[in-house]
Amino acid sequence: MIFPIIPAFSFLRKGGFVHISGGPTPLKQIICLSEEPWSASPGRTQQLVSRLKNTQVLYFSPAPNWRDAAFRKKGRQVKQNITTYILPPILPVDERFGGLFRMEQTKLARFISAKAARHRFRAPLLWTTSPEHVHLLDRLDYDGLIYDCDREWADLPLPWEGTLASTADVVFAASEDLVDRLSPCSPNIALLPNGGTHGLFSRHVPKKRPESARPVLAWVGDIHPGLDLSPLLYAAKARPDWTFLLLGRREGNPLLRSLSRLPNVVLRAQCPLMEVPEYLKDCRVLLNLLDQDQPDSDVVSSRMYDYLSTGLPIVTMLWPDQVEVFPDVVYAAHSNQEFLTLCQHALEEVSPWAMERRRSHGAAAAWSRRSEEVSRILETAGLL
Repeated sequence: MIFPIIPAFSFLRKGGFVHISGGPTPLKQIICLSEEPWSASPGRTQQLVSRLKNTQVLYFSPAPNWRDAAFRKKGRQVKQNITTYILPPILPVDERFGGLFRMEQTKLARFISAKAARHRFRAPLLWTTSPEHVHLLDRLDYDGLIYDCDREWADLPLPWEGTLASTADVVFAASEDLVDRLSPCSPNIALLPNGGTHGLFSRHVPKKRPESARPVLAWVGDIHPGLDLSPLLYAAKARPDWTFLLLGRREGNPLLRSLSRLPNVVLRAQCPLMEVPEYLKDCRVLLNLLDQDQPDSDVVSSRMYDYLSTGLPIVTMLWPDQVEVFPDVVYAAHSNQEFLTLCQHALEEVSPWAMERRRSHGAAAAWSRRSEEVSRILETAGLL
């Protein structure tokens, strides 16, 4: 299933590159304001900007906490054309504290501008990923604005996102609901779902095991406080003869202690993305759980696309009124009991067609394809 990029473009953008006759195409300079640090387990922003061709990127991510001093370190060159910086921490104050709020935003803008000047950036393209970045627009020098929205921002004032989207030359939205929500703010909006690392996960070859072997069912991803672990806890208690593997960073989930006490639950720390397939070689079913911090969200996670690329059966939880995007090859549950039942069905699956169909879905959503769509749209808009 290939997700279409919505051609809602009536781009009014002028300009673009100035090409030198007979000379090489100049690199397009991009300042990327990300909500996620540069990582060995890359998220959406890193996956997209790292694949853009003929670009020079300064990648800025927030400080982990307000006491962090990592912003004092030199920039880290992670690729030939990409340098990363950590922003200075700012006080968590809102607009009601007018002068102090503006002072903190000015501090961020001055830091970004200083790094841009050091790298000889002049009027770069500005890539934003959070409504909070709207406060930097009047404080930075840029030529061309992108807003990439991959989630609901229910905890931030609506006018922030509305202003950012209406100012942007291009808006990318990770789901159809996000497109519907942002369309009144911008005519230049495109559906850009998350993607997967298909080349890595499609190399997965399930082991042949004796029928007597305990089946392994796995979750891959952060175990944060908002992750609903109740279906997994229910299944682990009901089926002590199954092994449940949880692979990811643990961040204080209230049900984690109960899970860790069960003898058939195995917890493994987060590892680099390149190592994840090695952990999955013994798995027979992959599990997808709900994020209670994003209720009713229709955004398909990059995890799901990585899962699809393996070809393994997938059991996912859905919100009460949610419809599964891949009903032909994914087992979708709306209750803990249904989750348990479908895990059993997934373990009994024998259809090679379903495996190939899942891999086909994963291939269609590869990050390389998503990045190609981004480049095409930005070129159409005169931004690349």
